[in-house]
Amino acid sequence: MIFISLLILIVAIAIPSIRINLSPNLFVRLTAIIFIYAAGLSFNSLYIQSIESGLGIYSGLFHVTITSQIIDIFIFIIGALILTAWPIFYNHLLKNSYKNNSNFYLKSDKLSYENNPATEYSLIVIFSSLGSSLLLSSSDFISMYLSLELQSFGVYILATLYRDSESATAAGLKYFLLGGLSSCVILLGIALIYSYSGITNFESLYSLSSVLHVFTFHEPASLGISLGIILILLGLLFKIAAAPLHNWAPDVYDNSPTIVTIWLTIMPKISIIFLLFEIINGLNFSTSLLVLDNIKILPVFYLKFANYNIVEIKHLLLLSALLSLIIGTVVGLSQIRIKRLLAYSTISHVGFILIALAINSASSIEALYFYIIQYSLTNLNVFLILLAFGYVINKKNLINNSLINSDIQFISQLKGQFFHNPILSLSLTICLFSMAGVPPLIGFFSKYYVLYSAIDNQYYLMGIVAILTSVISASYYIKIIRVLHTEETKTKTNTTESNELVLNNLHSFLISSLTLGLLLFLIKPTIILNSVQLLSILLFDKI
Repeated sequence: MIFISLLILIVAIAIPSIRINLSPNLFVRLTAIIFIYAAGLSFNSLYIQSIESGLGIYSGLFHVTITSQIIDIFIFIIGALILTAWPIFYNHLLKNSYKNNSNFYLKSDKLSYENNPATEYSLIVIFSSLGSSLLLSSSDFISMYLSLELQSFGVYILATLYRDSESATAAGLKYFLLGGLSSCVILLGIALIYSYSGITNFESLYSLSSVLHVFTFHEPASLGISLGIILILLGLLFKIAAAPLHNWAPDVYDNSPTIVTIWLTIMPKISIIFLLFEIINGLNFSTSLLVLDNIKILPVFYLKFANYNIVEIKHLLLLSALLSLIIGTVVGLSQIRIKRLLAYSTISHVGFILIALAINSASSIEALYFYIIQYSLTNLNVFLILLAFGYVINKKNLINNSLINSDIQFISQLKGQFFHNPILSLSLTICLFSMAGVPPLIGFFSKYYVLYSAIDNQYYLMGIVAILTSVISASYYIKIIRVLHTEETKTKTNTTESNELVLNNLHSFLISSLTLGLLLFLIKPTIILNSVQLLSILLFDKI
């Protein structure tokens, strides 16, 4: 469905008559409808009886399961919600701005414009979403790498969507160069695995690696396969901005337009995290199948050198989680730019996700699913609110200059907004409290489940560090809330002017719905909790 829709949109954009006569915002709305319809098709596929054991397609390159389809539904819905944030400005605002912007022109009293980023945004978003969907179902290193690159190249282009913005161009170039480096590391790991084993299929590799470790674990093949797997995981950790491979994230998130930053912080992470889980779960499951008398089984995820265990994947993830928690919290305290602060906040949240991923038990995977759901919804709402503040605060720039000057850059720009936009300020406050883990908001329960799984599996140090960093990180969320509510702006705004530019109905409805969902989760928690519990049972009932 996504691929067919992509071809249709490409043809529609290529035809000049359709491109000129249709508003670019229409392409954005059509893309959102496509995502919702694709989510419905993924939901209908759950009724296929044979999908319970998984369906191999394209000669085993992809493996469609219930889990992959459910995550597809979630990705498509989140993608549709992100697309609703694209601004729809009124004609009188655009008529005032076209004189100062050569990208706009009037034709027959109907305002239309070429070279508007909305058209390209919707098209590239479908490319990236198609890569994310294929990545979730990948069961071969070839399909994994191609899907990962399809997703990544879409994100690279999104970062440079505003070609006239120097900061966006610099962010996209940096993201492309460093992302290409991580792709090279992943490709090197795949080459090592193929050179030592001659296979690229996940299931075959799990079985072969386990046998090698049992019978011939002194052979170089075992070392080569383990080193290849670790290189792949390092490349994937780089792409989700896990410390210490996080340096690119604050600069790219800060310099990219906010409408693009929403996509960067949510969509690529979901698919890559579940790919990491698929690899780690497969490795653990394959080694648990081998039970031999008087033989100590070495797991496939050991990297050995001179009879010493140097690296274990679980320990690698725990180390990355520890550094992500500490760096994301400590460095975030000194930030004065709002998107850089949220970038370090994202790194801290990745630390919680990696803890649940490394433990790899039924309770931790349940916590992993729940945490990703609440992280995506909360992060989406925060950036939607920042976009709304940008439209309201910078409406003069929108009218007099261009459409790309509406981003909130500094925390100080939110001074005293509670006294001028109380509803938006309260919504942002609720989201920030949820991200800090304040009860009874949904963010508290997500952190609670991760910490519970860590303590239950005797990872006491990680639990203590996670609690301390969560408490410390609350200070920079409170800093934003303090600026919102206690510091009034010196210049008085004109009330009549503030009503000139309002949010579209869908944007407002989405902010209010997400805010109420975060606030009232405690009243009806069973919908999400039962869903993640069922997903966890589906994954662990065979072990």
